[in-house]
Amino acid sequence: MPDTLCNRRIYIETYGCRYNFGDSAKLVEVLEHHGCTMVDSPDDADAVVVNTCTVVGPTERRMLRRLSALSSRELYVTGCMAMVQKEAILSVCDPVFIPPGVIQDWYRTVGTVAQGSVGIVQLAQGCNGTCTYCLTRLARGPLRSFPKNEIRQQVMALATAGTTEIQFTAQDVSSYGQDCGQSLAGLLSDIRDIPGKYRIRIGMMNPATVMQDLDGIVDAFSDDRIFRFIHLPVQSGSDAVLERMGRRYTVEDFCTIVTAFRKRYPDLIIATDMIVGFCGETNEDFSRTLDLVRRVRPNKVNVTRYSRRPFTPVAQEKDFPDYVKKDRSRLLLACAEEVYAEMNAGIVGTEVPFIVTEKIRKGSVMARSPSYTGIVINEDLPCGYEGRALLKKDRTYFFIGERVTRFPRE
Repeated sequence: MPDTLCNRRIYIETYGCRYNFGDSAKLVEVLEHHGCTMVDSPDDADAVVVNTCTVVGPTERRMLRRLSALSSRELYVTGCMAMVQKEAILSVCDPVFIPPGVIQDWYRTVGTVAQGSVGIVQLAQGCNGTCTYCLTRLARGPLRSFPKNEIRQQVMALATAGTTEIQFTAQDVSSYGQDCGQSLAGLLSDIRDIPGKYRIRIGMMNPATVMQDLDGIVDAFSDDRIFRFIHLPVQSGSDAVLERMGRRYTVEDFCTIVTAFRKRYPDLIIATDMIVGFCGETNEDFSRTLDLVRRVRPNKVNVTRYSRRPFTPVAQEKDFPDYVKKDRSRLLLACAEEVYAEMNAGIVGTEVPFIVTEKIRKGSVMARSPSYTGIVINEDLPCGYEGRALLKKDRTYFFIGERVTRFPRE
C-alpha cells in the first residue's frame, strides 16, 4: 500500500460488472485497515479512486468524460481500462494506476469483509476464452483461480456477518479450477457445511466451460442455499456468428445446457446475453437469434449492440451502421419482452417462498424466491426474513408481491 493511500478520506466510484464491484469491496477493506475513512462524495475526499470498465465503446467514452471531470483531484485509476488503455486515460488526466491484481495481493493481508445484506466473492481472475470481440480478457489475462480455502474463508466471514445473498463472480464462473485441477462443482460441494442464513447466486457461466462438466454443475445446484438461477450468455442464435466470435460452443450446446437444468429444476430462471450487429451478421443470422429466444424462452435477455474494441482480433473488420444495430436491438428486445409477458402471466397470482435480500427504501424491500425471482414487498422487513408472498403485479423484470400471513398481522 502506498503511503499516499493511508489515513486519508477516500471516495471510490465503481463501474461495470459485479467483479469490479468485488474489487472495490476488497479495496475498501484494505483502505480502512490502513486508517482511511470512506466518504460519499469526491468533494469530501482527499483522494478519489475510479474503478473503470471498458466493455463497449459508449462505456469507454463515459469513463474518459468522468476521468476528465475528476482530473483536478488526487486521482487513482484501477479496473480494466487501467490495464489496456493507459494512453487514452493519460490523454484526459494524470492518475496513479492500481492494477486490479495488486488489490488482490493487498487484500490477502487483511481478509475482512464488510457488513451488508449482499456480499461478493470472487472465484477467479481472467479467463481462457477466445472471444474475438472481448477487451476484458486482454485486461484480466488468463484464468487464475483463487485458492479454495480463501473462498471458503470469505463465505464463512460473510455468513458470520449476517450477509443474506452471496454472489459468486468471475469472468467465467464455470471455468473455476480448470487451471489447478479443481472445479466449480467441487467448490460448491465443499462449502455446503458452512452454517448461516444465506443464499448463493452463481454468476455468469460460459456455455463452453459448462459443457465440460454439465452433469456435475447441474448436480451442484441441488443445494437449497443456491438460487435456481443461471446467467448463461449465448450471444447469438447463429452457429456461423458464434464461430466468428470465437465462443467455442454451438447453439445446440446452449440448448442442451438449458434442457438439462430445466429438467432437474423446472422453476429455474435463465438470464442470457446477446450481441446484435456483430461483424458479418446477416439478416438470416439475426432471425435465428430471434427464433432462439422464442424457442428457449429465457427469463431475461441482456441485449448489447456490437461495439468495436481496440486490440481485439475483429477490431479492423467492417462494422454495421448504428441504425442497423439499433433496429436489431429494438426487435430483439421486443421479442424478449413478449416472452417475458407470456411467462410472467402464468405466475401472477401464485404464492412463492421468499427471503429478503435488500432494503430498497423505507417501507420497501427486495425479496428473492428460490429461483431468484425479484419480488418487491412494501413492508419494512429485515434482511434475512423468510416467508411466502403472493405475486400481485408483473413489472416485467420483477413482481410486486404481498406477504402472506396465515394469522392476524403482528
